[in-house]
Amino acid sequence: MAVKLGIDTGGTYTDAVLLNDAQEVLATAKALTTKQDLSLGIGEAIANVLLAAPDQPIELVSLSTTLATNAIVEGEGEPICLVLIGFRESHLQRKDLQDTLLGQPVVMIQGGHDASGQPTAPLDADALRAAITTHAPAVSAFAVSSVFAVRNPEHELLARDLITQHSGLPVSCGHQLSAALDAPRRALTAAINARLLGILDRLLNACGDILARHDIKAPLMVVKGDGSLISRPVAASSPVETILSGPAASLVGASHLSREQTVYVSDMGGTTTDIARLVDGRPRLDPLGAIVGGHRTMVEAVHVQTYGLGGDSHIQFNRDTKGLDIGPRRAIPVSLLAHSYQDVLPVLRTQADNPWPRTWDGQFVLRKRALPDGMSLSPKQQSVWDRLGDGPIALSELFEDQTLDHTLARLEALGLVIKSGFTPSDACHVLGLHDTWNTEAALLAANAVRRYAAGNLGPDWTDPETLARDVLTQVSRLAADCLTRSALSDSLPEGVPGSDGIVTPAQQHLIDLALSPKPDASLAFSATLKDPVVALGAPVANYYPLTGTLLNTDITIPEHAHVANAVGAVVGVVRQRAHATITPIDRVKVRAHTLSEQRDFDTLENAAQWCTEQTEMQARELALAAGSAVVDIETMREDNVVDQDGERVFFESRIASTASGRPATLRETRT
Repeated sequence: MAVKLGIDTGGTYTDAVLLNDAQEVLATAKALTTKQDLSLGIGEAIANVLLAAPDQPIELVSLSTTLATNAIVEGEGEPICLVLIGFRESHLQRKDLQDTLLGQPVVMIQGGHDASGQPTAPLDADALRAAITTHAPAVSAFAVSSVFAVRNPEHELLARDLITQHSGLPVSCGHQLSAALDAPRRALTAAINARLLGILDRLLNACGDILARHDIKAPLMVVKGDGSLISRPVAASSPVETILSGPAASLVGASHLSREQTVYVSDMGGTTTDIARLVDGRPRLDPLGAIVGGHRTMVEAVHVQTYGLGGDSHIQFNRDTKGLDIGPRRAIPVSLLAHSYQDVLPVLRTQADNPWPRTWDGQFVLRKRALPDGMSLSPKQQSVWDRLGDGPIALSELFEDQTLDHTLARLEALGLVIKSGFTPSDACHVLGLHDTWNTEAALLAANAVRRYAAGNLGPDWTDPETLARDVLTQVSRLAADCLTRSALSDSLPEGVPGSDGIVTPAQQHLIDLALSPKPDASLAFSATLKDPVVALGAPVANYYPLTGTLLNTDITIPEHAHVANAVGAVVGVVRQRAHATITPIDRVKVRAHTLSEQRDFDTLENAAQWCTEQTEMQARELALAAGSAVVDIETMREDNVVDQDGERVFFESRIASTASGRPATLRETRT
């Protein structure tokens, strides 16, 4: 029996699954995600799941990873040089491009093409050689973007060859990442891709080493942002395509496990809830390109809305509202912290013995990651950083110096430290729904919240269990709120307030009335989500039954929902697309533009036939290079012809061929 191995790296856990030839789950395993080195958590998860099938040959391995997404969000990446060919200075004023470059070198040289694919100026090869000599020693990669390269990539290809010849460094070309117009956004996508090259390459090499230690020789695939798979070499050269890999794998896994066709998929992890939609069994893609870290890229990816609600959402009593704030910031669950650090439980016991509650009881802070090379801290920041060198510190101890409040907030904003406190995961420990970590710590943290609320005129939770049940109810309502906002944005016409997922105060008030009816309100109604929901993630069984009741809809929590992303990573297919565009030259002739060349034709139909042949050939080659075993081709044509005063005027024709197929297994690659 051939076995497939799927891996997913999430915010809290790294999951691994084994599937048989019939795509049935044989075994699952989890390990804590090691953000300082993702390969450690991946290695542990793989080792654990292989124990279930020690003698079965692994035929295919596939990975979904948060690495590219997190690197963009956190502003990390390798040093690069961006080469812009034929651009204007005004293009550099776009904020998203400036934020991505973060002061890294940009070289603007003459060249580029017009909309018809004709050169506007010769490529200034001498200026490019000088730039290579100047910047190559200080960067790890180059990004190249030329004006209208999607109509004629000649200058990007010439620049790539010169850079490779004179520096030996990798080059990211804009036209290879997107066929859409908008030169600055294509340059942004190329720059992000170049910055991610080294980061993803190190992860793939580490995964390769892990597989080698287990004598696994199967092909390694990676999940793209649209849910399809690409081979390790393609992922290494196009890491930007792996942004939103996790949510995409979630959708594919949901479709496979639930067999549902048109549903909302809500994936609750430790940090966030990702909501997306399956339509006729396929993920709905964002037509404008994925947004990550505030940047609108040209990467085809699932249309997903992310909310700051998860099993590890920090819970604090709000003295102004006299209620609980749940999220959006993540905290390390106190039960997990006490499980990992033996000094935590005695501190919680001492706090519980104090005669009066204090603001920071039940909360700690610890280092989140290593201090990046070259980063300097202020004296106060360095002092706090040094104090955390031996492990977590209670906030009540740290804030004996009240001037350190802003210092700690800055370290949090830099992503260097993270707080630990009471979370929904702790509430589940209190109620016996979860027992993996330290239940006593969860009880003590719940009591700290309860005592502090009682001392500040808050609700009278009589015991930790009462508080924990209230937390579960509130999380269920918040999950319903997230689904309602997502459905509202799907229901409204584009441009109407709320259609972008950001609801107005009035819309939010109506949602609140539907999900949390108020006895003294003059208006009462309910919300109904017309599509069913597939709920994924380890925490959902504790919250989503009530969520379904609140939304009058069916909730499906499939078997193995806790590892759905890892399942989605390995059951996906390879899918590659090639594009061509036909534009008018004059009132008779047309010009066809493909990825590799352009030709002129006397008729639109002759051009369309040639473009179809070219795109189908190119899509097939791309799919095979991406690791497909067999290829099916589907071609779509869209003509833009306008009737003006009884005369049909041709503006443009677009042809796209999509090649898809299952990934090749070890046996097929050997033959």
